[in-house]
Amino acid sequence: MNKKLLILPLIAFICFQACKNKTDKTEDNDELVVYNLLSPAFNADSAYAYTKAQVDFGPRVPGTAAHQKCADYLVAKLKSFGADVKIQGAQTQTYDGKSFQLKNIVAAFNPEKKNRVLITAHWDARPFSDQDTDPANHAKPFDAANDAGSGVAVILEMARQIQIKQPNVGVDFVLWDLEDYGKANDETPDEITWCLGSQYWSKNAIATGYKAIYGINLDMVGGGNAQFTQDEISRQSAPGVVDNVWDIGNEIGYSSYFTKIPSGKLVDDHFWMNKAGVPSIDIIHYNDDSGFYINWHTQLDNLANIDKNTLKATGQTVLETIYREK
Repeated sequence: MNKKLLILPLIAFICFQACKNKTDKTEDNDELVVYNLLSPAFNADSAYAYTKAQVDFGPRVPGTAAHQKCADYLVAKLKSFGADVKIQGAQTQTYDGKSFQLKNIVAAFNPEKKNRVLITAHWDARPFSDQDTDPANHAKPFDAANDAGSGVAVILEMARQIQIKQPNVGVDFVLWDLEDYGKANDETPDEITWCLGSQYWSKNAIATGYKAIYGINLDMVGGGNAQFTQDEISRQSAPGVVDNVWDIGNEIGYSSYFTKIPSGKLVDDHFWMNKAGVPSIDIIHYNDDSGFYINWHTQLDNLANIDKNTLKATGQTVLETIYREK
């Protein structure tokens, strides 16, 4: 056998391994740059599992068994992470004359701490797929995996991490109910048929003197190719919070998500949080040109269209924002 023929492949193999090791080292260094954080690592697999758990109940439409079962699950899960949990609400009428028992789920970590951060998302599902391309689906509920099971899932994973490693500030999580039961094309000045849970909370927060350094609302934070623009209400009401969150998102490797592009006025839950005196912003999948998340209020807002990369980008950015507070 020709030894020269053996030597050549051996040399090639050694060169390949050397190049591979160099590449792996470079990639490892990149990982260290991206994930050298004050916050614990946000687990996207865990957040995805929390999204699935909600979807598995069925559409969480107010007044349904799925809605009640999911409420029980969310309360139990937050308590298991060590939070002080309560349900807030009253009988509340929707625009179509129906009445529901409002169930905001409020969870506090380290309630004794004066300096607090407020993180929120809605947990109810819209009863109608009124943006679906097929008119036959307009009266049907949908899974609401992204709108807003994803925001709730991100909060659950953040709560799990906070139990393990405490930040320097107290953290309050609020899961809004009756957010998505609004009238299509609501022409009232503040679109008051929407966000009934945060409207209720806002009045209560004012009455009780609730204070927080700032608030971050999460809405549709699990879709593929998400783009979080800076809406007008966030920019006007809490410009420093917007700059801080988007700067952190860009710094830790998520610039494709946290795009520093201004967008128009979006009356979401953060509008009512600001009304309560908490400078608040919205992290929401929206762009003035393309509108909301592509599967917004359609039958395709399901688990198959949840992207773990988006959950990771959102969760890690918000966690890092919290853990940088002194």
